[in-house]
Amino acid sequence: MPEAFIVEAVRTPVGKRDGALSAVHPADLGAHVLKALMERSGADPAAVEDVVFGCLDTVGPQAGDIARTCWLAAGLPEEVPGTTVDRQCGSSQQALHFAAQGVLSGTQDLVVAGGVQNMSMIPIAFASRRAAEPLGLDDGPYAGSEGWRARYGDRPVNQFYGAELIAEKWGISREAMEEFALRSHQRAIRAIDEGRFDREVVPYGEVTTDEGPRRGTSLEKMAALAPVVEGGRLTAAVSSQVSDGASALLVASERAVAEHGLTPRARVHHLSVRGEDPIRMLSAPIPATAYALKKSGMSLDDIDLVEINEAFAPVVLAWLKETGADLEKVNVNGGAIALGHPLGATGTKLTTTLLHELERTGGRFGLQTMCEGGGQANVTIIERL
Repeated sequence: MPEAFIVEAVRTPVGKRDGALSAVHPADLGAHVLKALMERSGADPAAVEDVVFGCLDTVGPQAGDIARTCWLAAGLPEEVPGTTVDRQCGSSQQALHFAAQGVLSGTQDLVVAGGVQNMSMIPIAFASRRAAEPLGLDDGPYAGSEGWRARYGDRPVNQFYGAELIAEKWGISREAMEEFALRSHQRAIRAIDEGRFDREVVPYGEVTTDEGPRRGTSLEKMAALAPVVEGGRLTAAVSSQVSDGASALLVASERAVAEHGLTPRARVHHLSVRGEDPIRMLSAPIPATAYALKKSGMSLDDIDLVEINEAFAPVVLAWLKETGADLEKVNVNGGAIALGHPLGATGTKLTTTLLHELERTGGRFGLQTMCEGGGQANVTIIERL
């Protein structure tokens, strides 16, 4: 059976809202990692058969098939095409799935997967608002759908409401969320100080490290914040940060590895995606993980490291409760609460970090999952070689 190998994995530092990367055109952010990816891998760029990138809110500088634009902005061969994927927060993880599936099917040999997002420049959900308002349409993808209303009623459909529902259903207190958030910052700061991200990060000019981690934060400071929803448990402190960044992987077949003299660093062991309640929205990693483990014939005891996106603290805490996973294996270098969540880029950013941490620690299997709009979740299991 064909194998899909990860040959190289890189990312930019993650810029914070209105930070050092906020004015950088998304095509240039993406181009930056693509150039580094090809240079570090040693692969012939002309041999790449497709560039699959994740991106949300594809308007303005993120419009017009940003995958293709990034590749061309990098000065890479015009004959290589690109396509842009939107599976909400899991977009670039899905890009990796599509790239790996192309290789596993035997129809492709060398595919780039990645993603880019400048949330400072294009705010979240800006695309739907900009498109709807001039046309006199209701804001949002669900408003006005008779079929949706018949099935789900008029309940709010947004991530903050979903996160509150999760905290309520799994009995997660504000204090527990804040303790988790503080741990995320502490782990991220430790990782930065110990140089754990140095190999995976491609500095952008003078920007050499992630801007999100807060060295001066504390439980006392978090406790002073007002809830996002009046009367709720959720605050900005336990939520992922608005961020800017890009990431990319090179996926190769066994034939491409041999022909181009490449060195495979990991094998894609499993990939799947599942869905559940779109109103609660963010709890799909729970059934998706169970599905992936069953289908792959594995258990969490077989997994050395986990990356689960910290969209909100209750997402991870509910997943931990349901799976019984060891927190010492989960997001060991912090997560999106500290490091940020550049939507379309986060999927392959997490894969990049997972691969490098497996290499640093000598682990074999890593599992990655993340919640996504519409109540979905991708799961990827990689095996370090």
